[in-house]
Amino acid sequence: MGSFGGHAVPGTLFLVVGLWHIWSALVRYVSDPKSFRVRVWSPVPGFDGRIKYLELYVIAIGSFIDLCIELLYSPHFKYFVNGVLNPAHMNDFEHSGMLLMFFIFGLIALLSEKTRFLPLPEGALCLIAATAFSVEYLLFYFHSTTHKGLEGYYHIILVLLIGLCILSTVTGALLPTSFPVDLCGGIALTLQGIWFYQTAFTLYGPMMPDGCQLKSDTVSCHSADSEVRGELLANFQIFSIVLGVLVAVVVAYGFVASRFGHSEVRRVHVVQDVLVDDQIRGMCRQINSGSLFLSREEAI
Repeated sequence: MGSFGGHAVPGTLFLVVGLWHIWSALVRYVSDPKSFRVRVWSPVPGFDGRIKYLELYVIAIGSFIDLCIELLYSPHFKYFVNGVLNPAHMNDFEHSGMLLMFFIFGLIALLSEKTRFLPLPEGALCLIAATAFSVEYLLFYFHSTTHKGLEGYYHIILVLLIGLCILSTVTGALLPTSFPVDLCGGIALTLQGIWFYQTAFTLYGPMMPDGCQLKSDTVSCHSADSEVRGELLANFQIFSIVLGVLVAVVVAYGFVASRFGHSEVRRVHVVQDVLVDDQIRGMCRQINSGSLFLSREEAI
């Protein structure tokens, strides 16, 4: 069974990194669309390059702190009971494995970027990140804690969002110049972070659906109808979150394009508008020609 903090801490990490990925992808694309490249991490400008690797430090340090919470604080050093792993804290051990993978990714990326000992191309870093997401996917798909009912439904949605992170990251390695792929990766991270928060507030906070309760570390509903209402509420929540993120991305793109937009971006939009206008005119000519032909046949 999880907890509010156990979902809020990783949710904060995913949300912060995801929002930064979206913003960075938009700025890099509108600034120079021809030289755009997919990046599994994005440098932070300013302060004469002293905070360039801030994102990687956030990933490495944030995952390490959460790892310590799951591995040291939660089990209170009671790792073995009667010679076997403490069954009461198996979920903490599993979470630790997931966080260890993200820590390793942050460490490898820092070594690759800041030293000459591990020079890796961006595609390789994408695949390493995809490996970390795959471990997270397997963790939540084959969780030792029995996720049934409403709790299981929220985790199914989380697994789908993690799968989207895997897909976008692997595609980024295969299509290194695709702006939609890079943007999709940031959106997937943001959605995952928000859904962690939504799960925390719904299952372990004040947004528990009517007819359901958290009792003895288990989410249970009084009836099948209450459980169905909770699942319908989850559907509405994920729809609202996706819609809100997409609207925010469109608004952010408009702002970034007006503030940092390259002339090439404006030219592409103008060309697209011209092509659409030409297509509309062509369709109108075909319609008019067809109407004229029909008029002649009726006259004959």
